Amino acid sequence: MTLLLGIIFGAIGSVYIAIARRQHEPSYLICGFVLIIYPWFVSNVLIVILLGAAVSAFPVARAKGLV
Repeated sequence: MTLLLGIIFGAIGSVYIAIARRQHEPSYLICGFVLIIYPWFVSNVLIVILLGAAVSAFPVARAKGLV
């Protein structure tokens, strides 16, 4: 299950890195790298989901002025 979640969050991270290259936004770049790397170090499914959702939501919330 964590392998599938790692692939999903890795794909989201890749999109964030592509966005960061176009918009020159460091928060997308950092979150993209975190989303690609962290599933390798976390084995608990619940933590993978919660951490992935939080890191995925951060740049969007920052762009909308919520953070």
